[in-house]
Amino acid sequence: LDGAVTAYQQALKQNPADADAELGLAQVGLMQRTEGADLQAARAAAAEHPTDVAAQGLVADLDVLGGHVEDAFLRLLDLVRATEGEEREQAKTHLLQLFSVVGSHDERVRKARTALMSALF
Repeated sequence: LDGAVTAYQQALKQNPADADAELGLAQVGLMQRTEGADLQAARAAAAEHPTDVAAQGLVADLDVLGGHVEDAFLRLLDLVRATEGEEREQAKTHLLQLFSVVGSHDERVRKARTALMSALF
């Protein structure tokens, strides 16, 4: 995975508009963040700590991997609403990373972007 990250970063350095490299980098990042994660333990930690950005982010990542994109987005949108300051910024950044994984042309991303704007303002 580290080699893939390096290759995608190099491709983006050569061509910052390379959408395939951007998507690939986002997908590899998702795989790195979830490598070795236990779904049940992650869900239990997230349930126990509803405003823990790392715990909620891991479950959102696992949800995206499992095809539950809307659930992942909703989880992080709720976290953005429930937090402030640095934690809120981290939750927002994680959500934006997942938008990159799913793809900006996906209707679920468009809806979640609108919801994010409402949550922030």
